[in-house]
Amino acid sequence: MISQTVLGNEAIAIGIIENGCRVVTAYPGTPSSEILAGVIKHKKRLERDVYTEWSINEKVAFEIALAASWTGLRAAVAMKQVGLNVASDPLFSAAYTGVRGGFVIICADDPGPHSSQTEQDSRLMALVAKVPVFDPSTPAEAREMVKDAFTLSELYKIPVILRPTTRLCHAVQSLIIDGDHSSDDGIPSVKFQRDPPRWTATPKFRNLLHIELNKKLIDIADEFSDSSLNYIVEADGAGKVGIIASGVAFHTTQQALHELGVRVPILKIGTPFPLPQKLVNSFCAQFETLIVLEEPDACIEMQIQDRNHVKGRLELHGSVPGAGELTPEVVFSILSKTLSEAGYKVNPSPEDVELATLIKGLPLPVKPPRLCPGCSHRSAFFAMKRTFGSNAIYPGDIGCYTLGTNLRAVDTFVDMGASITMANGFFQANRLVKDERPVVATIGDSTFLHSGVAPLINAVHTGARFVLLILDNHTTAMTGFQPTAANDYLADRTEAPRKVSIPDLVRACGVEYVNIADPYDQEDFIRILKEAQAHAQSPDGGVAVLIAERPCTLYDQSPILEYPIPVVITEECDGCRYCTEAFECPALVLRPDKSRVDVNYSVCVDCGQCIDACHKGFIVPKLLEISPS
Repeated sequence: MISQTVLGNEAIAIGIIENGCRVVTAYPGTPSSEILAGVIKHKKRLERDVYTEWSINEKVAFEIALAASWTGLRAAVAMKQVGLNVASDPLFSAAYTGVRGGFVIICADDPGPHSSQTEQDSRLMALVAKVPVFDPSTPAEAREMVKDAFTLSELYKIPVILRPTTRLCHAVQSLIIDGDHSSDDGIPSVKFQRDPPRWTATPKFRNLLHIELNKKLIDIADEFSDSSLNYIVEADGAGKVGIIASGVAFHTTQQALHELGVRVPILKIGTPFPLPQKLVNSFCAQFETLIVLEEPDACIEMQIQDRNHVKGRLELHGSVPGAGELTPEVVFSILSKTLSEAGYKVNPSPEDVELATLIKGLPLPVKPPRLCPGCSHRSAFFAMKRTFGSNAIYPGDIGCYTLGTNLRAVDTFVDMGASITMANGFFQANRLVKDERPVVATIGDSTFLHSGVAPLINAVHTGARFVLLILDNHTTAMTGFQPTAANDYLADRTEAPRKVSIPDLVRACGVEYVNIADPYDQEDFIRILKEAQAHAQSPDGGVAVLIAERPCTLYDQSPILEYPIPVVITEECDGCRYCTEAFECPALVLRPDKSRVDVNYSVCVDCGQCIDACHKGFIVPKLLEISPS
């Protein structure tokens, strides 16, 4: 036995391996990305034969794992909350058909949101799809819930969701890890068995499966009422107010009550759907006021049968905010106000008011997230703006290149792959209203493979005319450098049998103009952008695709290390701010007095790209520096 401090996502991965899971698939997305990496790490440590895969998107990942479950193996799939949108089709269907081997869907939510376009609640998706949910509150509990999820899945032949959130995924906890390799019983002797009324159910049979699913949920709700995952703490403090809490909010609530100096009964819910109604109804009947603390939405609260005395997310203009993360400060404020109104004597806020006032008064600059020094996306965006200016429409997409909005080169982003469909939509709308502005869309290599192919085929088929930049930095950079189908290695770093050629794939979509260029070569890149736009607008033209190819500087620095271009800023710099605003490299720093710009050599990577960013010629290669006379 060894004790090891692990990330919440790694704790989930350990639970997956320990419980005999044989197929694990995923698509990377914060806050879930480290789960598959943890599976790969611990399958090697425990010498388990487990198939792991970074799939091309969440729907593909879900269906591969589902097929393994239908074979009879235990399987799991991991994604973030918006990824479940992509996998919703098979999710809804699999709830009806059921499973054979235990099938667990790990869907990490992002209350806040911190790194997502929405803070949607996957528990509500599960409620609509009629799939049971486990809601862990610590890494250790998440690890244990993996076992419970697999057991429940196999007992009721149903997919099960494990729903961690950002704070749990990225929390650390010391866990006891069993180093014994002998506990593995080997691959089960199973094979896929045909079952037409289930696996290929027609609408008539689907209705029967729906009835069966409803019966399963009733039985599961009864089982959850007796589950050790749902329990009451501080029961000796019965009074006017009771609290129902789940997930990370449960421990935040305990912390806030301790600071308030109040003992209030808390019903901790670890299985929010189907809600253990017998347990919840019994608890609610004891109190005049119920506070429900959950995030990011109102899954538990919505299922409470009598909500007349409930204070929660659904309460209009109530004490619990309808959106946002339940941070310690927010929970303290909610409980302090509600308990005081109920007659409880509470301690004042432990916040140091004088310190808080001092911090708020500090003249700290607000710095938005920015592309990294040397990022080729910055060079591509800079060239786009130099070529098309503010007269173009720039649909963007989901990835680190969404930060092109800082450079005023991203006007829209909706979801994965939407830059291409939005570009198509803008073209069709502009054609009707005779708006001749160019449309220039951007999408990353991983995102293009994830969900850009079908929109591109549609745009070609419908005769759209726009320029598409595929920003190919050779990896899934934003979420931790996971491989794509265009890489020559797989999730566990073994060699890929084949890799997909993005240029060939684009041509196969019917695109006639396809070019590849290095955005570091600004002059040539601008020339090709103009050529692409000319093709898009020519009588026989259509969608023109330019692949901006250069590896991410954090992933592969070899091109820069081979040809470094250190720079200096000459004494003539007048602090006009063009380079800091139009190019926005973190290594270019405007002095506090705004007199000039300096290079922060501690972050500069010697890419030399900022030379083109100064139209006055004050940024020069270091070897060419001219001393003032």
